[in-house]
Amino acid sequence: MPVLRFGTADVPVIEKNPNGGSPFLLTCDHYGRLIPPQLDNLGVAASELTRHIAWDIGIAGVAERLSAALDAHLIAQRYSRLVIDCNRPPRAASSIPLVSEATFIPGNQGLTQDQAAERRQSIFDPYHQRIGEAIDARLAAGHATVLVSLHSFTPSYAGVARPWHIGTLYHRDTVLPPLLLAALREEPGLVVGDNEPYGVDDATDYTIPVHGEQRGLINSGLEIRQDLIESEQGQRQWAERLARALTEIEAALRARGLIG
Repeated sequence: MPVLRFGTADVPVIEKNPNGGSPFLLTCDHYGRLIPPQLDNLGVAASELTRHIAWDIGIAGVAERLSAALDAHLIAQRYSRLVIDCNRPPRAASSIPLVSEATFIPGNQGLTQDQAAERRQSIFDPYHQRIGEAIDARLAAGHATVLVSLHSFTPSYAGVARPWHIGTLYHRDTVLPPLLLAALREEPGLVVGDNEPYGVDDATDYTIPVHGEQRGLINSGLEIRQDLIESEQGQRQWAERLARALTEIEAALRARGLIG
């Protein structure tokens, strides 16, 4: 398999508002769906590469708008989760999927250890190193840091409908998830999932366990249903909704002395 090389226009990490003053640090593991040209679309039909198997539909537009609304630093990853999933431990079987949902991924079959390592070194490592560097710099400067990892999910999976409009994702943190649940449930008409449609687990997740829990940060993930944010209007509405909720939560955290 050819060596992966990236030009300046398609580097793995994209950042918005790096000098933002908000305590919230936003991450977006499945922001993009680029595939290095050397991989020839992994042998997958172009129509499949616009589906949720390739990226988190709609979350890029929400994340950028939320970053601007909160004055928050956003760090995102521009390559498809089919090349390497940046929210999976590299040891996990789903890190470089052989099959995604029901779609066979020819370009991921029979990879050598060196080929898998190259994907990690080219895409996964730069993304997570940048998140780590940003957290180091914030903590060294005494800036309050609350990690929020942004995702989106399919309206149905394997034929089963998912009723939630948004869900919190967490494992060990007991501070931010209850505040998010309370704030989001104040929004009219929302069905809010508590660790739905997914929870966070050390074996299958990376960003929250490594950058949130291991660093001792207040943290949570958010999953928004994709049919609600496919359009720019939906992305604006959800960014505004999340900005309201997180602004209230910031005030609550400061009042409780949990952030300075």
